[in-house]
Amino acid sequence: MDEVIRIEGLSFPNPWRREFFERELKNPVSYAFVEKIEERGRPRLVAYIVFWIVTGEAHILNIAVDPELRRQGLARRLLATALAFMEERGVEVVHLEVRRSNRAAISLYRKFGFEEVYIRENYYGNEDAIVMRLVFRYKSRIIP
Repeated sequence: MDEVIRIEGLSFPNPWRREFFERELKNPVSYAFVEKIEERGRPRLVAYIVFWIVTGEAHILNIAVDPELRRQGLARRLLATALAFMEERGVEVVHLEVRRSNRAAISLYRKFGFEEVYIRENYYGNEDAIVMRLVFRYKSRIIP
């Protein structure tokens, strides 16, 4: 949990507190995956994703990669794994919010087929969120 909190703090202007993550770990509709790498012979947590699955729909709540290791495909691999997991469980549509200024994340989501649906004004307090949606149209998605 300490590594998740560290990455969260480095990744977002208003990071989740430890209690938020702990609550999600107890939530029966919530799932959390982590990405680890081998470093000096030991595993190191470098990315995570938290999402809900409720009756054929999923909502991605949080995804982050250690800033030192961005642009290496970790988020793409983690998102692909989570989406495959969702699809295997009958999810038909996935939603998420992303800061309007987060061009890298928006680009990643678009590569997976997410479409911009609408804007939530001031969702992050001082910044709008773009709500994006992915509809699973076929099985066995190809990883971008």
